[in-house]
Amino acid sequence: MNFLFGYGRGAWCRLRAVAERCSSVLVNCGQVATPRIAMTIAIFSGLLFNTGCPYAAVPVEAQSFPSRPVRIVVASGGSDLAARLLATSLSKEWGQGVVVDTRSGASGLISLDIVAQSAPNGYSLGLVTLSQMLSTLDNQRRLLASEFQAVSFVGSTPFAIAINASLPVNTLDEWIAYVKAQPGKLMYASPGVFVSGHVCMEEFNNRAGLNLLHVPYKASTAGMAALVGGQVHATCTAAANAMAMVKAGKIRLLGSTYKEPSDLLPGVPPIATRLPEFEVLGWYGVLAPLNTPKDVVAKISADIAKVIKSPELQQTFHTMGIRADGTTPEQFAAFLKSETERWGRVLRASKAN
Repeated sequence: MNFLFGYGRGAWCRLRAVAERCSSVLVNCGQVATPRIAMTIAIFSGLLFNTGCPYAAVPVEAQSFPSRPVRIVVASGGSDLAARLLATSLSKEWGQGVVVDTRSGASGLISLDIVAQSAPNGYSLGLVTLSQMLSTLDNQRRLLASEFQAVSFVGSTPFAIAINASLPVNTLDEWIAYVKAQPGKLMYASPGVFVSGHVCMEEFNNRAGLNLLHVPYKASTAGMAALVGGQVHATCTAAANAMAMVKAGKIRLLGSTYKEPSDLLPGVPPIATRLPEFEVLGWYGVLAPLNTPKDVVAKISADIAKVIKSPELQQTFHTMGIRADGTTPEQFAAFLKSETERWGRVLRASKAN
């Protein structure tokens, strides 16, 4: 490389910087990128003389993204439907196919494994939920705040404290008094241990000073059936799961876990009016593998925020009981950190007891 020194130190530094960027591009494409290979490509492509890199101009990732189909990996359930709605809108925005890849199992950890092990190029994303975060904390594996790249918040749903409609209770105050009058005799259902319905109910019980027996079921539908049938007395359920039973007169909603009143749960007062600052959100967000280029992440995030603002998608999400709201990667990263710290404390306290 002695011939390069005729161009001075500045030229050499520019060549070295270009070689590093080409190395990054090669890694994203799944190629072996040793420093020698990257430097050789830089030299023989004429990059020093601005003739361009045969693999990619830098930075072109965001400018050309996506140039082929993108997949969104989800665990199952409500996240699958939310992902399909988002995928349809992004496909129209990008002019590329967006495929939803549903991988259930291991409380959402299987789908997270797939995303984490994918190439960090933006073509494999994950739609994640509060339940998956709780699973990662419980297993101390695939932690969302530290082992993935935050892309965007997508939306949230309120939970509600629901009771069997036959109980002589109509308000939160009456429910608290009713439970305190029968300590240890009433039961609540959840879809499992340390899942969203469980931590929601425990958060409420702890704040209100209540003592109810926890009865975990294998699915939220089984827990709701037990509530309607009178085998348990209460549960904490997502808004979308509650309204049909409310209209049928089988359950009664006492309080919403949003801090403010919401038309997702019309007529249901926030629990925060009785227990100040109480809030528990069911939420959806998009993650990418670590080391995904920042400009690609920024583009995906901006495009998610754009399509979410469309009246059509807003209405469809609303029908599902979801308040749709995109964010920047930085805002979603801060949210994930806050949620990790909060529920991590709850998990440690539950295991200590």
